[in-house]
Parts: sequence; C-alpha cells; structure tokens
Amino acid sequence: MSPAGPVSTKPPRPGYRWVIFAILALQYLLVYFHRVSPALMSRDLVLAFSISGTSLGILSSGYFYPYALMQLPVGVLADAWGARKTITLFSAIGAVGAILFGMAPNFAVATAARVLVGFGLSAVFVPAMRVCAGWFDAREYAGVSGILLAMGGVGWFVASTPLAWMTAGFGWRVTFAGIGTLTLFLSLLTWLLVVDHPPGKATVVMAKDRPGIWDGLGRVITSPRFWPLAGWFFFFGGILFGFFGLWAGPYLMDVYGLSKTEVGNTLAMVALGTMVGGPALGVVSDRVFNGRKTVIFGASLFAVVLWLVLFAFQGRLSRELFFLIFFCFGVFGNGIAVVGFAAAKELFPTEIAGTAVGAANFFAFLSAALYQPLTGFLMDRTGASGGRYPPEAYAHVLLLYLITSLFMLLCIGLFREKAPER
Repeated sequence: MSPAGPVSTKPPRPGYRWVIFAILALQYLLVYFHRVSPALMSRDLVLAFSISGTSLGILSSGYFYPYALMQLPVGVLADAWGARKTITLFSAIGAVGAILFGMAPNFAVATAARVLVGFGLSAVFVPAMRVCAGWFDAREYAGVSGILLAMGGVGWFVASTPLAWMTAGFGWRVTFAGIGTLTLFLSLLTWLLVVDHPPGKATVVMAKDRPGIWDGLGRVITSPRFWPLAGWFFFFGGILFGFFGLWAGPYLMDVYGLSKTEVGNTLAMVALGTMVGGPALGVVSDRVFNGRKTVIFGASLFAVVLWLVLFAFQGRLSRELFFLIFFCFGVFGNGIAVVGFAAAKELFPTEIAGTAVGAANFFAFLSAALYQPLTGFLMDRTGASGGRYPPEAYAHVLLLYLITSLFMLLCIGLFREKAPER
C-alpha cells in the first residue's frame, strides 16, 4: 500500500475519483452538522447544563477554537503527510468527541467534548480540497469544490428539521452518540478507499518540488495579496457561524415566536441556499466571469443588503419572507466560500495549495470562535427573562453583524486576485 492510499501503480478505474469524492463529501456533511447543530439545540443545552447566553456561546465555540488553530498545521499535513492519513486519524478523534458530548454530565465535560470534536473534524475540509486539486484539473476545481461545499449544506440541512425530529424521538444525547458512531465508520472508509492523487500525477510535487514543512506557510503569510482575502474570510466566518451557526435559532424563537420545528424549517433554507449557491457560483466564477473577485464582491454586497433588511425591519418581517432571506444568505453568505477558496488556492503554486486554503480557513474559524461568545455577551448585557431574550437584545446583535458585513465588503474590494489557469 502506498503512502497516498491503497492504489499504487495501477491506473485508476474510470470514475474512481467520484468514489473518493463521495466519501470525502459524506465526511464534510458531518463536519457541517457538528458545526451548526447548536443553533437548533440551544435551549436543550441551556436547560441540560443550566447556563447563560455567554456560557452557551463558549460551549458552542469550543468547536471553533481548535478548528481555527489547526487550519495552518492541517494545511501543512495535507501537503506533506498526505490527505488520507490526516483525515482518517483526525475524523476518528472527532467521532470520539461526538460520543462523549452525548454522554456529557455537565457543562465542563460538554465543552471539552466540543473541543475534541472541533480538533478532530478540523482535518477534513482542507485535505479534501487537496485531494480534489489532485484528481480534478483547474477547469473543474471550483465546480467540484462547489459540490463539496453543497454537501456541507446537506449537513446544515440535517442539523435543522431532521435534527429536530431526531432529538424529539431519541433525545439529543442519543442522537449525538449515533452521529459519532457514523463518523467513526466514515473514518474507516477513508482509510480503506481514499487515494490522495492518481498514480504518478503528483509524484514530482510530492517528492522533488515539495516545500519544507514551514516554507509553504511562510510563502503564504508573507504575500501582500493574501491579507485582504484573509480579512474577508475573517468577517465571513464571524457572520456565518457567529449568527447562523448558533444565535439565529434563539432569535427566531424569541423575537418571532417560532417553534423548534419552524426554526428548523427556516434554518433549512440556509442549507438549501448553500447547496444551490456553492456549485452555481463556482460555475459562474469559472465560466462567466473567468475570475473570482467580481463574484465574491457581488455576493458580499448582497449580504450587506440582507443585513440592512434584518436590522431595519426587526420584528416586522413575515415568516415567509424569512424563508427567502435565509435562502439568500445560504447562497451569497455561505455558497460564495467556494469561490473564496479557489481565489486563495490560485494565489500560490499547486504544491502549497493545501497550506493556502488552510491559512484562509484559519481566519474564518478564528472569527467564529470569537463571535459566538461575543454575541452571547451582548445578549447577556440586556438580560433574559424566562429563558428568552427581548427584541432590544437582538437589535445590538443585528447592528454588530451589519457592521461586520461592511468590513467584509471593504476587504474584498482591496483584494487583487491572480488569474486562474485555463
């Protein structure tokens, strides 16, 4: 067996790359499920552990701190150690964390379990993108990675209405233990079936031209072109995971009086928008604009408009309009990420593609780790009554995210892209 996987010198079977892609896509589905599931379970967690909004933010953000910190070394591991080994080992660790979370007797253990889940699942997306870079050419990359992001949208969907059904039928503890077991099974499939690259294709890069462990990272962080894009990813992650990954659920319940199932249905619109927007924006970027910046700027501008609507008409929007707004956030506030990752990859040579994507991803999850407890802190300054926060508490939160969206737009305006290979 080769270091890259079970296939060594024989030519790959036709379509085998799609078998590999399917396994990685299922892995990423579960990554997203764990990432955003607290948005629907916020009240369950508050009742189970008797915690405040700030503590809820700390519990949920326990996933994001190790996830963010691991993005830089994970990119290095994906380039130097191999994607198959990296994903297998770390996803197994994440599975153990998920099972522990379901069994957690108190807030401290639950937070530690979320940290373990975040640490383990941190090493799925970037190595998966590295595998896609090996199996798919430059003309296919943004489109294929858009499909991968769409599977993240499926994971978001599973964490909405289906999660509401599962927790109602089995309880949130049994549900998470089962999801952890499934994660462990997928890590085994990754070890048995995933191959890092077609035989012979990446031999030169992996052996002769591969940079040293920290050389690639140094090239990324010393590039002036990288930093505006890094800023965009920072504010992008703060919005996506700070609000939609946790506080959107309590917002819909407290301000608009939606039930848990209705919240799940509304959050599912973000997932649907992601599934549509990821592939669509990737194709538009590849084939219509032949570039990344224009598409990212347009999506970021649309996100600013959406936040203006939420802020200006708080408490006066219909439930039907929320379906449209959340769908658009899925398209332009999450689906656009695939174009951002393509822009990061294209700034640098192929041999450090994993490192470049990992560095960009670091900033997205660093902000998620900061925004979730920051939002909880703002909520607690107003205070809750009977387990619910008043509308004025959410007014401060919506203003925070509106300002954040403006900073995101400014960063992408300063970005200078490198033309993709054709």
